[in-house]
Amino acid sequence: MTDKQKREVAKQKEKRNKIIIIAVSAVVAAAVIVCAAIGIARSGEKRDNANDAITTTAEPAETVTAGAENEQSSEPGVEPVNVEIVVRDYGTITLELDPSQAPISVENFVNLARSGFYDGLTFHRIIEGFMIQGGAGENAATIKGEFSANGVENNIEHTRGVISMARAPGYDSASSQFFIVQEDSPHLDGNYAAFGHVTSGMEVVDAIAADAEPVDNNGTIAAEDQPVIETIRVL
Repeated sequence: MTDKQKREVAKQKEKRNKIIIIAVSAVVAAAVIVCAAIGIARSGEKRDNANDAITTTAEPAETVTAGAENEQSSEPGVEPVNVEIVVRDYGTITLELDPSQAPISVENFVNLARSGFYDGLTFHRIIEGFMIQGGAGENAATIKGEFSANGVENNIEHTRGVISMARAPGYDSASSQFFIVQEDSPHLDGNYAAFGHVTSGMEVVDAIAADAEPVDNNGTIAAEDQPVIETIRVL
C-alpha cells in the first residue's frame, strides 16, 4: 500500500470515528431528556395525589357492610332530607340530601346525625380550593359505595357545595366520614358517593378552608386547630 493510500484509509477511519461519537452523544442526550421528563411527570403526580383521593383516616375496627342485602333501621324514601351542620365559631351549613340518588349514604348519615354521633367531632382534613373533610369517629359499620365504579348509578356530580362520602381504598369502605366540595372536582365523579348539596352556608365552608393551616400536603389539620362540629341536625 502506497503512502497516499495509507493516508486515505486513515482519513476514512477518522471520519467514521467522528460519526460514531456524534451518534453516541445524541443517544445519551435523548436519554437524559427522557429521564428528566419522567422525573417531572412523577413529581407532578406526587403533588396532585392529595387532590385525587378522599380517604378515611383509618379503617373501622369491624366491617359490617350495609347495602341491598342488609336492612337499615328505617326506610329512607325518595324525598329530599334537609340537615344543618353547626360548626363552632363559624356558623351553620344547611344541606339538602338526595336519597333518590344515594339512599344508603343518606340513611347512614341521617341515622348517625340523629344518634348524636357527629356531635363534637371535627373537620380534620382541609385543602383550600378542593374540599373540607370531617366526621372521623369510632363507627363499626361500613356501607356500600353508591357510585358508578361500584356498579351503582349516581348522577350527582362533584361540583361546588356537594357533600360526598369519604372512603378507604375499598369501594364499600365508607363509614361516617364525609366531605364538602369547595371547588368543582370532576375527577371524583363515579368514584365517590355524592349524596346532597349545600343550600346555604357556603361562606362557612369557604371560611373554614381559608383559615386552614395543613401540616402536610394531604390537608391534615393539627388536632388543636380542627374546626369542631357542634352538632348535625336533621330538619
